[in-house]
This record gives sequence, structure tokens and C-alpha cells, in this order.
Amino acid sequence: MDNKIIIQLSKLFRARFPYIYITTWEEDRAINTIKQLAGSEKLIKIPREVYIWTQTKGFTLNGKKVEGTNSPDKAIDFIKESAKNAVFVMCDFHVYFGVKGRQIDYNVVRHLRDIIPELKTSNYRKNVVFVASELLIPDTMQKEITILDMPLPSLEEIKSKFDKMIIQNNQIDTSALDDEAKEKLCKAAMGLTLQEAENAFALAMVNDGKITASDLDTILSEKMQVIKKTGILEFINTDIKIDDIGGLENLKNWLQKRNNSWSESAKKYCLPAPKGVLITGVPGCGKSLTAKAMSAVWQLPLLKLDFGKIFSGIVGSSEENMRKAIKTAEAVAPSILWVDEIEKSLSGINSNGDSGTSSRIFGTFLTWMQEKTAPVFVIATANNISSLPAELLRKGRFDEIFFVDLPTLKEREEIFKLHLTKRLKDEDVSSRIQPTTEVCAQLARMTEGFVGAEIEQTVIASLYEAFFQKRPLEFDDLVNTIKNIVPLSVTQKEQILALRQWANVRAVAATKKDDMAQYGNETNENADISASRGGRALDV
Repeated sequence: MDNKIIIQLSKLFRARFPYIYITTWEEDRAINTIKQLAGSEKLIKIPREVYIWTQTKGFTLNGKKVEGTNSPDKAIDFIKESAKNAVFVMCDFHVYFGVKGRQIDYNVVRHLRDIIPELKTSNYRKNVVFVASELLIPDTMQKEITILDMPLPSLEEIKSKFDKMIIQNNQIDTSALDDEAKEKLCKAAMGLTLQEAENAFALAMVNDGKITASDLDTILSEKMQVIKKTGILEFINTDIKIDDIGGLENLKNWLQKRNNSWSESAKKYCLPAPKGVLITGVPGCGKSLTAKAMSAVWQLPLLKLDFGKIFSGIVGSSEENMRKAIKTAEAVAPSILWVDEIEKSLSGINSNGDSGTSSRIFGTFLTWMQEKTAPVFVIATANNISSLPAELLRKGRFDEIFFVDLPTLKEREEIFKLHLTKRLKDEDVSSRIQPTTEVCAQLARMTEGFVGAEIEQTVIASLYEAFFQKRPLEFDDLVNTIKNIVPLSVTQKEQILALRQWANVRAVAATKKDDMAQYGNETNENADISASRGGRALDV
């Protein structure tokens, strides 16, 4: 348990705060912490008994039932009349405060308020602690109840649980488990409850009778369950590798340098966890693909935030959905939070049609991005950068803004090689063409102004032609397909030039400086598109 919470709780006990509300899914862990604290003369001066109340059993003390205390009113009377120094833990008592589908019980609330003087001035030290999985308090008791959020298990607690499991299951092979692998597994389990972490470790152990760094996927799959239950964030399961992205070497290099920056070894350099990046640029050039590849490179869960799921018809629920999404992302940290086409998500923040809901949600998101301490890396992609609010773009929200332009000649060669290699696996299909350097270079020269998605579609459309005619793919199939495609650089020429003007002083080019140098040598009917490149030509 976090020492800050223990110290804070001990002070509340000593100061005779009547009602304390702890929100947690880990009821047993909260009760065990309260028991340890209540028995510590050093922390609370006057040790206390710990009574546990549930609706099914009433009060129990050290497992022994106190008869006649099942009803809430009888339980409150017992607290008032108790002649002991005690802490009374009320489990799921919030159901009387008006949970969904159930009206608030005003008699119980009034009864709780009536005994406040007894709790504050009695000769005996008495505190009441409500333990519940959700926060729900009556309006009339807001001034009397103190709220504490119980943190999820720390890294030390998870390591301790992991070590105990290895000792208890001494038949498990741990020969390949070094300190680095152990730290990765335990850090991957952060954001889970102790029970969830135990389940994940147990599953990893029984899969093959051993525990190694390769069991990381098992831990992440348990995290996926946590995310699915929220219904707001989407867990993106991807096997895309960084090598599956053609070009963008500057961006890839920046991301690879920050891999493992949340590990213990990074702390020696006093490095903060990176906040995130904004990737803007021409549609179809690999922005979303980069977000997916990051998850595999960094071996972190990729969560997709859809603002459409945040907004709801119920007043006040949209703000709560945003808080829940943020809390979930932090709960499974370290993690990557992906906001795709963020400009569309924030399109309504300057309108008054939703009574300011969009502005409030955006404000909550901005504040969290600026002040977050949990290692949640935010990657946002945008096509139309001009519609983004200025406060999102300032330093402190993102570590860097990258601009992804049309692929250079070298990048187009790489993209062709990737897609042809990926699909020309059968000899009957590839007998007349191979993705050699010469072939890819020829195709790249013919596709000036094409984006990565258009190059991929060129390969796919050509394969459909060969499939229809039941013959191998030929070079001419690719040439004919290229001739029939009108690239985005033609249909959106003005928008691309405007994007480049914006990026020249505000963003770093995702393409390496050396790769950009040869772009000016290309010539076609779109000379002005080819001659200039967007983004500052820096290698990072």
C-alpha cells in the first residue's frame, strides 16, 4: 500500500473524522490495510478493534458474528452504543445512498447524521469507513464524509506477490527469468488488482510450466479484460512491426530512442516518461500504422480513445466517461493512448450547441495531458491541423509534433518492397516478377506523388487482375494500375501545399534529412508538390 495513503488514513483516524469513504475494487486489501493500521500504536496512538459489516452477515469481529446487526439501522445503533475503541468498516453500504435502480434511503442517511456527535465526542475513539467499488454519497452528507481513493498495487506489492507465487510453486521453471525479465513482467501487471495480477501470473505459469519474459503477452491479455469492461476504450491487438513501415526514419528513430524510458534503468538518467507525439500530415502516409507499430516495439498495450463513445445523451455522463477513460488508461500504465483524427473529435469545442460539454471534456483532457504522472504515452494523429485549437499544440502537451509528407523516392521503393514481399509468397504468383531493388526502384519512379496507401492499393489491384486471369503477376499489371490511379497529391494539391506551409515552422519532418534531399530532383507535372517538403529538416 502507498505510504501516503496509510499516513493520510492514520491522521484521519487520530483526528476523529467520523466518516471516511474508500473507493476500491480490492475490498480484502483495503480491510487488511485498515486492520494493520488499527493495530499500530505508533501510527494512530490508540489501537482499535476492527468490525466488518456486510448486509448478509452484519458485523463480525475477528470472524465472530455480532447477532442482530444485519439491517443498516441496527448496525448504526451498534456503532453508537459500542463501548470500544474501534473502526467500523461498512462494505457496500453505498447501496443505501441511491445506486442505479434503487432510491436513496433517507432514514438511513438521517440515522448516520444523528450519530456524528457521538463519533466526534465519545470517550471511545470510533471511526466509520465505507468501502465500495464506486463513489456515491448523498448530497446531505458531502460535508461529513471524507473521500480517499485507494491506489492500485505498487510495483513493490506486485513483485512481492510474484515472489510468493514462485516460492509456492517451486516446480515452475524459472531458469530463464532474470531480473530484467522479472521487472518487465511485474511492470506489465501494474494497473491490475492483486487478484488480477495473481491470475495473470498463474496463467503464464501453467501455460508451459515455466515463466519467462515471453509471457508478457499473457499479462497484457489480462489487462485487455480490464479495458473491455469499461466499454469506452478499445484495446488494439496488433502484430505490426516497426519494419512494416516504409520510410519515416526520423519518426521511427525518435520513438525507438524512447523505448523503455519508464524502466528502472531510465531513472538513473533522471528521465521523465515521454508525454506523447502529435503526427500530422497527408492522409494515407502511415500515421495510424505508426501508432499500431509502437505497441509492438514498446511491448505496451495500445488503447484507442474514441470521443464518440465519450459523449452521451445523459447530462453529466460525458464528463464522467472522460474521467473513466483517463482512469482506465492510467490503471493499465505503462500504456499507449491513441487518438485517431483528433481534429474531428474536437470539432465541437467552439460551439454552444451542447451547453459547453465538448469544451469541458476537452479541458479535462488537456489538463490531464499536461499534469499526468502515470506513464501513459499519448499518440494523436491529425489530417487537418488548422482546425486544432492552439492550446493543444503548445509545448508541454506533446513532446514533439511530426509532419508526415508524401513519400520520397527512397521511401516509395521501401513501401513497394514491403507490400510485394508480403504478398508474393506463392511461386505460382511470383514466377514472373520478384521484388528486387531494380523492380522497386522502377515502380517508385513511376509513382511520384503517391501516398503509401495508394502504393498498397496498386499492388492489391494488380494482384486482382492476375487472379482474375488465373496467371502470375506481371510487371505490366503494376504499370497499368499506376496509370489508372489519380493520386491524392493531384486531387488535394492545394490542401497539401497549405499543410506544408504550416509544418515548415511548427513541426519536425518524419522523413530523414538525407532522404528529403533527393526529393527536389524528381520532376513531373506536379513540380511544385515535389520541390518543397513540409516540416523542419531535422534528424532526431
